[in-house]
Amino acid sequence: MAIELNADAKQHAIDALKAHVREHAEWDMGDLAAELMVEFVLKEIGPIVYNQAISDAQTFMGDKVLDLEALLQWPEREVGPSAFGSGGAE
Repeated sequence: MAIELNADAKQHAIDALKAHVREHAEWDMGDLAAELMVEFVLKEIGPIVYNQAISDAQTFMGDKVLDLEALLQWPEREVGPSAFGSGGAE
């Protein structure tokens, strides 16, 4: 399953790729080449990044749930005669 971008996000990715290539490779990439590269990255690399992000989010949320459980639990104490004073009925 390929990751789909809306038109604005896809155009931003194309523009960013062209700027990156211009800056680092010192040549101008055409619109078609940039669009094909973006589509390739979304299809082949996107799912890997997505799966890692989901795994990271699950770990993060699991840690937060454990923290929440610790915050919600109150210490328990034993109830016995000493908890009510002298222990005898008055």
